[in-house]
Amino acid sequence: MPHTPRPAALTAALLLAATLLLPLGMPGGVAHAAPGMPVDGGQHAQQWAAATRDHPGIAVTEDVEIPMSDGTILRATVYRPADAAGNPVAEPLPTLLNLPPYTRLVDTLVDAVAEHPELRPLLDSVIADASLWGEPLDGLHELAQVIPGGGARLLGINRDLIRSGYVQVIADVRGTGYSQGTWQVLQGREQQDTLEILDWASNQDWSNGDTAMAGISYSAINSLQAAALQPPSLKAVFAVEPAEDLAHDIVMTGGAGGVGFMPLWIALVNGLKFLPSLDALLTGQFDPVWLADRFADPLVMGPELVEAAFLASGPAAHDGPFYAGINPAIENITVPTFIVGAYHDIFSRGQARIFERLQLPAARKKLLMGQNFHINPGYRTGGPGQPPALDTLESAWFDRWVRGVPNGIENYGPIISDQMGGGWTTTTALPRPGSQPRKLYLDAAASGTAPHAVHDGSLGEKPTGPARLSIGPGVQNACSRDAALGTAGLRAILGAQCTRDNRTAETEALTFTSEPFGTATSVSGPMNLRLVTTTDLPEGMWHATVQDVAPDGTSTTLTSGGLLASRRAIDQARSTTANGDYLDAVHPLTRESVLPVNPGERTVLDIDLRHTDALLKAGHRLRVTVAAGNPVRYLPLLPSLAATGLQPQHVELDPAAPSWLLLTTVD
Repeated sequence: MPHTPRPAALTAALLLAATLLLPLGMPGGVAHAAPGMPVDGGQHAQQWAAATRDHPGIAVTEDVEIPMSDGTILRATVYRPADAAGNPVAEPLPTLLNLPPYTRLVDTLVDAVAEHPELRPLLDSVIADASLWGEPLDGLHELAQVIPGGGARLLGINRDLIRSGYVQVIADVRGTGYSQGTWQVLQGREQQDTLEILDWASNQDWSNGDTAMAGISYSAINSLQAAALQPPSLKAVFAVEPAEDLAHDIVMTGGAGGVGFMPLWIALVNGLKFLPSLDALLTGQFDPVWLADRFADPLVMGPELVEAAFLASGPAAHDGPFYAGINPAIENITVPTFIVGAYHDIFSRGQARIFERLQLPAARKKLLMGQNFHINPGYRTGGPGQPPALDTLESAWFDRWVRGVPNGIENYGPIISDQMGGGWTTTTALPRPGSQPRKLYLDAAASGTAPHAVHDGSLGEKPTGPARLSIGPGVQNACSRDAALGTAGLRAILGAQCTRDNRTAETEALTFTSEPFGTATSVSGPMNLRLVTTTDLPEGMWHATVQDVAPDGTSTTLTSGGLLASRRAIDQARSTTANGDYLDAVHPLTRESVLPVNPGERTVLDIDLRHTDALLKAGHRLRVTVAAGNPVRYLPLLPSLAATGLQPQHVELDPAAPSWLLLTTVD
């Protein structure tokens, strides 16, 4: 390979540090654009980016104590607009609240990197210079887009928003950072805290009584929780990468544990909560109650995860009241809500569902779906033909719905989608308007396109057979976009050779590939894979992906899903169908819904594949890849894993009981 210049080691290290501190084109040919403003916002976006920053300075007050109704003291940092001398303005202003669990020190460090007057221009220039980012640094370059895309500001401090006339309050949630108490992990007491903090903020001398909420991941979830509880001061929400249903989205997708993310995330939050306030130590104001609270429960949720993993028991192992008390009641939200998600985010399964469930007119709800992972929101934004950077969108959204500025953002979208294979477009719905259901059948006949696979099958308009195809567990799908998804994007650091081409993972899988499409075809919304299976033991773990296969053989993952055979029960009320077949099958995952798997008997599975939006260009093919699990994305709990015996599983192809992929397309 020719020599490729590399950025300086220090610059690369700073980029990596900045990225890891974050929480864990033009329209395509057949895309249906919604009426209204273009993807980049046009002249409106220029006005959003140039919004007046009336205040030259920011006054910062650290460790502000906020008493809760049960006597627990939470602590926050308050950022207020200030004059050139650093004096906070006297005018009462609206308040933006962020509630992260990672300690405010993280927000401070991210802000220090992303806003440093000398470092930031260097970072921007290095990130923009594509010639510096060959293999294996191309994955790191993808993650680093979080800085120019505005994601770093949304994690912590949006300085432009403050200077334009908002107070920003960042508070450590109970039991994390410098706040007293025991971490409640989004449960009822923590939700009550949120309401009390909003009430406290709206009654301060520097407040005009109006509040908004924003944040990434955890902070996005608690923003939606609060909005659903309808506090009187809350006027708008800007939620980046929230979850709709934690059990289904990440904790136990398809009945298997989210091992690539959950254990490390729980350990991260529990570890960071022991970092003391340096200001308190230096000023002799150390809080002994804070320390006692930390040691009262040093590893919150740790025992529950261990119990779930080894015994498949306890509230974390099955859907039910525990998760119902955490998941936001989306239908109850009445304030304008902007959702930012991604097709390869850990919570991607639920983000389009949140938009669908919001009982709001299109002017008051928006959905932006990118192609990024969880740790690089803002990827492919802020450039020509792309949406404005996320911090610009956040500011414009709050200006419109908190301060009443007539800036036109209500006409944006309502869905802005980075269509895979087609670039950024706008639409009114996913599936896109005009989409029709289409069924493609799995066929054992060779397609001639995947000699690297365990079996190279076809995907066609008619069922054929019979045939039995067997596949055993493997490790090659650790090199896949799904593995990167399951680790919130961290595995992308290893390079795009895994995340941009699925052929390595396909070497331990069954593939079924269609004929080339004669015309450009839009594929959007959820999909369902009907799979007729047998196992030799009383359990089976199945993982399915759908790829866009280019003429040169590159296999680009569009969507995926997984399912334990014993978790195949379907919640009829929450599932959707097309022509009598499941298009979006929802599996209840409750203790009562577990079904027996009888060795040697056929077991019919409907594997739900998360929402996607793609343009298959003329000459491209569609591929279904079937594997016996993806241990980085999700791993069966130990009793279920033992029941599989890690033995080969079988797909039974039979025209009398066919296996098929159901999707919706626009030709």
